[in-house]
Amino acid sequence: MAQTVTECLAAGTDSVTLINSINTDASAEKSVAGMTQAEINEVVQRNVDHLELILTYAPVDAEDDTPNVAGAASSKKTTHVAAVATGKTYITDNS
Repeated sequence: MAQTVTECLAAGTDSVTLINSINTDASAEKSVAGMTQAEINEVVQRNVDHLELILTYAPVDAEDDTPNVAGAASSKKTTHVAAVATGKTYITDNS
């Protein structure tokens, strides 16, 4: 059974949470304890990459059952798109 757009976006929820947590929340200290800033930036970048990949999912033809995340309503993707921007800004600000 093919995944739905909602299921694909749910797979990115942990990345959204982690990026936002590292950016604004002291509770992220557990996630990044003992890491250098460069290592933290790598973690953020991996999660940004994950979200960007999910946001590009789209079927290549009528036979393809890949969910059309790229074509989904932007309101469904708001938190994911925002987390990508947040992550990129965080890396820029902390490089």
